[in-house]
Amino acid sequence: MKLLAKSTKSVVLISALTLIGAMSASTAHADLKLNGSGASFPAPIYGKWFKDFSKMTDGVRVDYQSKGSGAGIRDFINETVDFAASDAAMKDKEIALVKKGAILLPVTAGEVVLSYNLEGVQELKLPRDVYPAIFMGKITEWNDPKIAAANPGVDLPDSKITVVVRSDSSGTSYVYTNHLSAISPEFKEAVGAAKSPNWPTTGTLVKAPKNDGVTATIKQTPGSIGYIEYGFAKLTKMPTAMLQNQKGKFVAAGSETGAAALATTTFPETNLPGSDVPDLRAWATDPAGDDAYPIASFTWLLVYKDQDDEKAKAMQNLIEYMITTGQESAEAMGYIPLPANVVEKVRNASKLIK
Repeated sequence: MKLLAKSTKSVVLISALTLIGAMSASTAHADLKLNGSGASFPAPIYGKWFKDFSKMTDGVRVDYQSKGSGAGIRDFINETVDFAASDAAMKDKEIALVKKGAILLPVTAGEVVLSYNLEGVQELKLPRDVYPAIFMGKITEWNDPKIAAANPGVDLPDSKITVVVRSDSSGTSYVYTNHLSAISPEFKEAVGAAKSPNWPTTGTLVKAPKNDGVTATIKQTPGSIGYIEYGFAKLTKMPTAMLQNQKGKFVAAGSETGAAALATTTFPETNLPGSDVPDLRAWATDPAGDDAYPIASFTWLLVYKDQDDEKAKAMQNLIEYMITTGQESAEAMGYIPLPANVVEKVRNASKLIK
């Protein structure tokens, strides 16, 4: 009986020590989670980057919820996330609301394309005065004389144009309407640049959430056209229109034409208001290059300047991964690799995270 009792005590002691050891090991290797939210524009490449970084970085996990730039900015201001993302960057008044300080980093770039659903039409050219008019409800038929004149030999249907736009607060909407405002004074006056534009009610208009929602809606709606990020079009093999650039050339989206657009973009030589953080907000609203695709933009990671040491270090490591190894997958996924000078600007700004 005594031997049995002693044996039982030993088993209990060993089990307790094992449990304590397991708990200690679990605590030592507990995941540090970085939670982010925001833009759907970079969501495909962010998904790959964050998954790959989490796999290669012991003890760190990065999660991202694609919910639109406007929602991401709200989460960032309300401190319900560790970082956010926006294709519209942030306005000065929004930055002023971030108590822990904001650093805006252009970590990738892409193009906004006009994807369409027209049976048998493999190539579609849209002049500079045509696509703003389509989204203003001024051109409502696919066989409109202005569209037909730019596409000789193309069998355009005698049918209504269904315009698909974003239903959520969207950086993609901001980039697109910012461009339309730059090339069309009438559009600027009637609609203007906004994350949630007040689209004209004339014509046939359908709204869908996020880039993937707009993409799916176009795919399911014959006679439709809508604006999406090039990566989504490439991923889903959706056709995209050739757009007439500032030099009068019809240009297709792609890494080279997108890079040509960004090459004309200059960054401010100032800091963000009331901060020692460099202002890395720059726009290619109507690029002037001969071969430039007309609608290209950086998209920004929104990071807190002041945070605890562990998260600050993990965030810096994540950013370094994104602007180095991460850039290697950009072109294949339909994004524009960052120019070397932008990589250096982002690296220097990320050193301010503390």
